[in-house]
Amino acid sequence: MIEEILTRGVEEIFVKDCLEKKLHSGKPLRVKLGIDPTGKDIHIGNAVVLWKLRAFQELGHKVVFVVGDFTAQIGDPSDKLEKRPMLSKSQIAQNIVGYKKQLGKIIDLKRAKIVFNSSWLSKLKFGEICQLAESFSVQQMTNRRNFKDRIEKGVEVSLREFLYPLMQGYDSVMVGADIEIGGFDQLFNLKAGRIIQKHYGMAEQDILTTKMLLGTDGRKMSKSWGNVINITDEPDQMFGKTMAIHDGLMQDYFLLCTDMPAGEVGKIGARLEAGENPRDLKLELAERIVTRYWGETAAKNARNKFIEVFSEKKIPEDVETANVNPNTMLLDAMLAKGIVKSKTEWRRLVGEGAVTDALTGVAVTNPIAPAENKTFRVGKRRFIKIVMNS
Repeated sequence: MIEEILTRGVEEIFVKDCLEKKLHSGKPLRVKLGIDPTGKDIHIGNAVVLWKLRAFQELGHKVVFVVGDFTAQIGDPSDKLEKRPMLSKSQIAQNIVGYKKQLGKIIDLKRAKIVFNSSWLSKLKFGEICQLAESFSVQQMTNRRNFKDRIEKGVEVSLREFLYPLMQGYDSVMVGADIEIGGFDQLFNLKAGRIIQKHYGMAEQDILTTKMLLGTDGRKMSKSWGNVINITDEPDQMFGKTMAIHDGLMQDYFLLCTDMPAGEVGKIGARLEAGENPRDLKLELAERIVTRYWGETAAKNARNKFIEVFSEKKIPEDVETANVNPNTMLLDAMLAKGIVKSKTEWRRLVGEGAVTDALTGVAVTNPIAPAENKTFRVGKRRFIKIVMNS
């Protein structure tokens, strides 16, 4: 189990010898993970570190989950190509709703401690912040890869962004972290925790970073790009999104998003080279992912439905129904049922020919088309049946 924690999906450990010694000592450790609630949903990329946190928990260690309700206002600059906007307290409060339920899909909440960093960061005085800032130099900050790239390109870097690592490091002091885990893009911030702990005369935390999971389209997983699979997605939606990932991403998804033994994951490439159909592998992948969050029965149902709808070209029996009045626009029916999220998305889908009559395959070409008594397919995975009120 310890070997699996230290190797599976791990990008870097700092300091590995020290961490190994701690884990083999049998002493319960405080393992910290922090996530800023910059959105309402946790996606399976975020979940990579949450499953690693769960693995530490199963070894008997004390996990501390830090909800960055204060640091979310500052904005984490890690791997950002431009300045992240500051979020308001009300935006953050809305995002936090439902976080605990989502965490409970992965972490045993009864054995975890959840804290909010506003409870201490909001109380820091300016003099204390200046003392923390003495632990870092301007050169350290400007040599940080994403800052350096932005400066060279003439993209603005705010002084506010320089403060973020100080705040995350101070979190480690307040929770007394022995270990902090995070995605590899967090390495600078995680190392800042060691610096701040040293400033306060504490033992420095060890660091474990996980590999980054790319989005379904091969770019960085981002809510704004829509290439994410949320852990709250319904089974059918989660299954369908997984089936849409690029073939070249399958091995990483098996490794980081499922419990398939690492030895079997290593054979994925060989299976493809031997001529195994990528679609069959994706069906296995999607079923494993859905099982992880919704259970085996839901996963098998989602698999059967996917095969029925997309392989046999059938309309699902439980298709969403919208009862609408005469003169209602098709767009309004779609928006009301959440089939599309915005007018912009609707116009794009219509322009791409992605809105069709589910029976005939004829595309809707007019973005202001009136609603009709038909079942429509929107994109690859969404269906809606329009029923006109008499």
